[in-house]
Amino acid sequence: MSDEEREVVIEEVVESGGGPGQIYPQVPEGFVEIPEGKKFAAETLGTFILVIGGVGTAVLAGERVGALGVALAFGLTLMFLVYAIGPISGCHVNPAVTLGQLLMGRMSTRSAVGYWIAQVVGGLLAGLVLFALAKNLPSYDRGINGLGANGWGAHSPSAQTGPLGEIVVQNGYGMASMIIIEVMLTALLVFVVLASTDQISDAPLAGLSIGVTLAVIHLISIPVDNTSVNPARSLAVAWYQDGAPGQVWAFIVFPLIGGVLGALVYAMIFGRGTRETVV
Repeated sequence: MSDEEREVVIEEVVESGGGPGQIYPQVPEGFVEIPEGKKFAAETLGTFILVIGGVGTAVLAGERVGALGVALAFGLTLMFLVYAIGPISGCHVNPAVTLGQLLMGRMSTRSAVGYWIAQVVGGLLAGLVLFALAKNLPSYDRGINGLGANGWGAHSPSAQTGPLGEIVVQNGYGMASMIIIEVMLTALLVFVVLASTDQISDAPLAGLSIGVTLAVIHLISIPVDNTSVNPARSLAVAWYQDGAPGQVWAFIVFPLIGGVLGALVYAMIFGRGTRETVV
C-alpha cells in the first residue's frame, strides 16, 4: 500500500468512527491492510469458538453450572475473542453485528457478505462437533436433551414437561416475549459494540464491555428463549433439536432487526452518519 493509499484509509477510519470492520478504531502505527481471506478465516474460527464455548457449556455442563455459568461462558468467550481476533477481523462473530458495522459504513457490502458466510460456516461446524460430543454420552437423548437450541412456546426453556421430560404440559414464554427480547437485546449488543469501538471510546476496554454485555443479556433471556441475539449461533444447533428448525427463522429475522435498531441508536447518540457504502 502506498503512502497516499494509507492516508486515504486512515482518513476513512477517522470519519466513520472505526476501521473497516475492526474492533479497534484507532489506526496503529505502520498500518497494514489485512487480506479479506484472513478476516473471513478469523470470523469462521471465532464463531466456532463462541458456539463451542457458550452453547457447549450449556449442553455439556449446564446442569452443573446453571444459567449463571452459561451466561459467563458466553461473555468470557466473546471477551477473549475480541482481544484474540479483533485486530484481524473486528471479532464480529455475529451477523447482526456485521449488519450494524455495514450500516455505519465501516465495511463494504462485499466484505459483509463474506463475514456472514464465514460466521454461518463456523457455527455449523461447531454444532456438528457439539452433537458428536453429546451423543457420545450413553444417557443423552436428542428428543429430551436437545442441543441448546432457541425456541418459544413448547420449546421455551420455561416450558413445563411431564415426569419423563417428553410431553410438554405447559408452554413457556410465547412468541411476543421472544420478539421483544431478541430485538431489544440484540440492539443493546450492537449498540455497545459500535459505541465501545467508536473513536472517542477507550478501545482497549472494548472486549470487557462487550463480553460483560453479552453475559448480562444471557442472564436476562435464557429462561425466555435460550438467548440467541446471534443468527449464526441459532443456525448452528437448530438442526439437532426437535421443533427447533421450524422456529429458527425467527432467530434470524428478529436479531437482524435488533442489529438495525442498535446501529440507528448509536448513530443518533454519537452523531455518526453513514458514509456511502462501498460495494
